[in-house]
Amino acid sequence: MAVVTGRLALRGQLAAATATLAAAGIATPRVDAEWLLAGVLGVGRFDPGLAADAALPPALAARFEAAVRRRAGREPLQRILGWEAFRGLRLRLTGDVFVPRPETEMLVEWALELLPPPRPGRRPLAVDLGTGSGCIACALAAERPDADVVALDVSPAAAAVARDNAAALGLGTRVRVVAGDLVGPLAAARADLLVSNPPYMASALLAGLEPEVREHEPRLALEAGADGLAVTRALVAGARRVLRPGGALVLETAGRGQVEAVRGLLGAAGFAEVAVRADLAGVARFVAGRA
Repeated sequence: MAVVTGRLALRGQLAAATATLAAAGIATPRVDAEWLLAGVLGVGRFDPGLAADAALPPALAARFEAAVRRRAGREPLQRILGWEAFRGLRLRLTGDVFVPRPETEMLVEWALELLPPPRPGRRPLAVDLGTGSGCIACALAAERPDADVVALDVSPAAAAVARDNAAALGLGTRVRVVAGDLVGPLAAARADLLVSNPPYMASALLAGLEPEVREHEPRLALEAGADGLAVTRALVAGARRVLRPGGALVLETAGRGQVEAVRGLLGAAGFAEVAVRADLAGVARFVAGRA
């Protein structure tokens, strides 16, 4: 598949790449092609140079063609670029971590509302369970410089990515990354806030997911048993051992029917003030309660 050549001007290379991505079923072929070319050139997507009449040098043209091939194979755009923006932060991504979604920014918004102010002699402590890239933990630390954050992930490889992101953002002294399973390593944390976007896909639904998710996201970040609640159930069961009295737990869910099931789990575990919020599309997706 020759989508670009050194003889084509940039605008022609973009047009060829756009056609290739459209034929592959990519929903936003022009936008994705622009991002890929910008990534190869090391500029922003709206850089005027992307519409230039000059041709790419052969080495850069080959890199662009390789990137277009990957995207046409339904590899996520963010994975090819190697980064994603989240609440104004640029986060490095690898195949070991889930690509952050815009909806999760709203989870952070609610978590920030629930995180209390500092008290004399004590900074508030937030815990991000299943941190992945560290997007939630880093956003909390960046937007609440008066708080400390512990980020936990069962995958040592994911924990390493989160640790690197925190350090790159200058947050390494306030974001402590721990490799471990759920709340086990945090028995004495006494946190003011637990926040999580846990795996919540039912095993039987994985085959129906789009290729970008089904074939390229870590299975560990997706699958959660027959009903999609295995991880959430365990998390809720252990959360009150970690939270201070009155501390908050806030979770992302698959939405729709699952959000009511998670609301019920929090109620059964003794959480008070259990509430639900909708995502950007108006779908009830987030659940919170107080210990």
